[in-house]
Amino acid sequence: MLPENDVRAKISQEFSSQAGQYDIASLSNYEIPFYSANGWLAPLDNTVAKNPDFNQADILPAYTASLTGKDGKLYGEPFYGESSLLMYRKDIFDAKGLTMPANPTWDQVADLAAKVDGAAPGMKGICLRGQPGWGQLFAPLTTVVNTFGGTWFDKDWNAKVNAPEFTAATQFYVDLVRNHGEAGAAQAGFTECLNNMTQSKTAMWYDASSAGGSLEAASSPVKGKIGYVQAPVKETKSSGWLWTWSWGVQAASKKQDAAGKFIAWASSQKYEELVASKLGWAKVPSGKRTSTYANAEFQKAAPFFEAEKTAIQNTDPKNPGVQPRPAIGVQFVGIPEFADLGTTVSQGISSAIAGQGSVADALAKGQDAAQKVGDKYKSK
Repeated sequence: MLPENDVRAKISQEFSSQAGQYDIASLSNYEIPFYSANGWLAPLDNTVAKNPDFNQADILPAYTASLTGKDGKLYGEPFYGESSLLMYRKDIFDAKGLTMPANPTWDQVADLAAKVDGAAPGMKGICLRGQPGWGQLFAPLTTVVNTFGGTWFDKDWNAKVNAPEFTAATQFYVDLVRNHGEAGAAQAGFTECLNNMTQSKTAMWYDASSAGGSLEAASSPVKGKIGYVQAPVKETKSSGWLWTWSWGVQAASKKQDAAGKFIAWASSQKYEELVASKLGWAKVPSGKRTSTYANAEFQKAAPFFEAEKTAIQNTDPKNPGVQPRPAIGVQFVGIPEFADLGTTVSQGISSAIAGQGSVADALAKGQDAAQKVGDKYKSK
């Protein structure tokens, strides 16, 4: 087990070299399509999907689709799945006489953030990620770009990073977090926003739906006080992301049958029941199985279940915005180069959040970096 940035680097090195030191690794629906295309993964159709106790049909279709390679073979099984939701303090909203729409717009969210800013001592209106990184700042921000009508690339691989829609979305995000967001926002990621929410330092938070498990845990001081609604929108009907940390087997593994047996257990309904018996249903690695959402005990322990399921079902990684895309992905562009590109551009945006630069300058530099990537794909 390693921190996320470290584990990504290690897994990439291990699987690209096919060193065979590890049989299984945690891979996401971002990596698996091009890992499988490179021949780095072993298919799981026979070792896991056909396991009689696994029940592949119970896995939500969005994940089976996103973990399937271009050759039609299955290369990953989800450990858990998530979309993104807007989470808010129901008690704070009630005290202020405010109503949260079930399907809010970003304009409504900005208005509500202003109204609940300072509603309790030390409480800010909203928490949004500002920490540099393609998987930190740009996870939520890219969904904002999508629903504002922007995109990283058009269908012909022309970069659109400094286009009016991308610029408007980014400026909106930066202004919102600067005006009504958490202290130290430029270094805040998922963990920092989770801490702010549980410590009553923020009234709203837009982020991964998987946060619900921690917010509703028995030890959480805000258990039962949180409401969950769909990701805010502007030009699209929905804007939630789609993500899963999944198991993938290295093609060089000499223990593929044993690896398949482990995955069939670790992603199974029985594993979820084991976690529930030890830690409670709120802590189950959910978001991947239809049966979990139908479980009455899970529904009782996880008040976010209906919103999360709706968000996952309404997410279309092939069509997340208002225009055709050249690659699959909601909060990312499904190409190997995006990890570096997104991180590079995020650094300028994070600086703008810190008040040390402008959005326009950051996106101008980002446009140049993105077009270099796009040009590679234009020539293919």
